[in-house]
Amino acid sequence: MFQRHLETLPREIIEKVQLERLRKTIRRIKEKNRIYWEKIGKVEPEDIKSLDDLKRLPFLTKDDLRKGYPFGFACGEQKDFVRFHMSSGTTGTPVVNPYTPADVDQWGEIMARCLAAAGLTFSDVLQITPSFGLFNGGFGFHYGAEKLGCFVVPIGPGRTLLQLKFFKDFNTTALAGIASYPLRIIEVAKEEGFDFSETSLKVGIFGAEVWSEEMRRYIEKEMGIEAFDIIGMTETGGVGLGIECNYHNGIHVWEDHYIVEIIDPETGDVLPDGEEGEMVVTTLTREGLPLIRYRTRDITRIVSRERCECGRTHLKVARIKGRTDDMLKVKGVCFYPRQVEEIVMKYPEILPDYQIIIGKVEGKDTIKLIIESERQDEYLKERIEEEIYSTLGLHIEVTLKRKGEIPRAPGKAVRVKREI
Repeated sequence: MFQRHLETLPREIIEKVQLERLRKTIRRIKEKNRIYWEKIGKVEPEDIKSLDDLKRLPFLTKDDLRKGYPFGFACGEQKDFVRFHMSSGTTGTPVVNPYTPADVDQWGEIMARCLAAAGLTFSDVLQITPSFGLFNGGFGFHYGAEKLGCFVVPIGPGRTLLQLKFFKDFNTTALAGIASYPLRIIEVAKEEGFDFSETSLKVGIFGAEVWSEEMRRYIEKEMGIEAFDIIGMTETGGVGLGIECNYHNGIHVWEDHYIVEIIDPETGDVLPDGEEGEMVVTTLTREGLPLIRYRTRDITRIVSRERCECGRTHLKVARIKGRTDDMLKVKGVCFYPRQVEEIVMKYPEILPDYQIIIGKVEGKDTIKLIIESERQDEYLKERIEEEIYSTLGLHIEVTLKRKGEIPRAPGKAVRVKREI
C-alpha cells in the first residue's frame, strides 16, 4: 500500500473524516462561489450534523457543469489555478475542471494508491499510453508514478509498433491505457510475430471504457499480464477515483477523498448496499471544482464496506456495468453493450472487435451484431444468436467478419453505431 495507515482506517474514523471534510467543502463553496452555494440550497456547514444530511442536498449534473462553462462552478479565481483538464465535449459543451496546486497533489496521491494496489513499486517501469493533453489520463498516471518512484515511459497514445519496441527496450513492467487499446496492441503484435513472453510485462491498468470479465481474460491470456480496472472522470478530478486490488472482487473507492452513493436513476432515492443503480459522487478534498452529489451516470452497486482480504477498509463498488445514457432499448428490450460483449467473448473463435448496429426499417427497430471471427460458419453464428436470445430475450442478427474488416477508430472503440 502507498498510505497504509489511511487505506486501512476503521469505518468509524473514515466516516468522521468524511463528515469533517464535507463541512469544509461546503464552507469553501460558500466562500468562493455564492451562485454555486445558492444552487445547493444555501446550506451552512453547521447544518450537516451527520452524513445522512447529505441526502437533503440537490444533485449536480453534467448539464449543470456544461452550462457553467468555463468557470461557472469553479471555487476560486483563474489566478488561483495552475492548469485545467476537460471532457472531450463530443456530445456538447465540454466540462472544464480547474486545478489548484493542492488538487494536483491530491491527484498524485490517489493515483499512487491505485498503482500500489495493482502491485507497482518504485522498481517498476510504467508505460503510459493515454494522452498528455486536455484529456486527463496521461497526467494522472504520470503524477501517481512520480509519487511512487516508478520509471515512466510517457509515450502517449498510438504508434503501436513503437509501443512494442519500448516494451523491450525499457523493460516495461506495467502498461496503462484505455480499455480497448490493449486489443490493438495484441492485434499488431500478432501481425509482427511479437512475443509478450520475451518482455518484462506483468501488469495492465485499464479504464475510461466499460469492459467485461471476458475481455479481461482475453487480454491477460494474450499478453501474459494481470489486468486491473481503474475508474475516474474529468469531473471528479481525473482517473484515480478507485481501482481493484489483487483480489479482483470490487473497486476500492478512496473514501477519505470521496463519498459515494447509489441512487435509483428514475426517482433519485438512495438505494441500499447491494442494489444496482447510478453512482453519485461528492468530493471531499478537491478545491478548484468541488462536487456535491454529482450524478456520474455510471451504473454499479456497493459490494462491501467491510475490510477486504487485501487489508483495505474503503468501500468497494462493482465494476461499471454501463452508463444510464449507454443503455440501449430495441424492440422493447433494455440492455447494455457490455452484456453482449460478455456473451460473444466466451467463444474462443471470436476476436475482440465487434459493433452493434441499430436502425429502423419502416418505423420498426432493427439490430445487427457484427463480429470478427477466426471461423466463418453458420453453426457458430446460430449458436451466438441463440445465446443472445436466451440471455437478453432479444433476436439479434449476427454477421461474422474476418479479422480487420471492422474499422478501427482512433481512441475509444466504437461499439454502437446508429443507422438513420
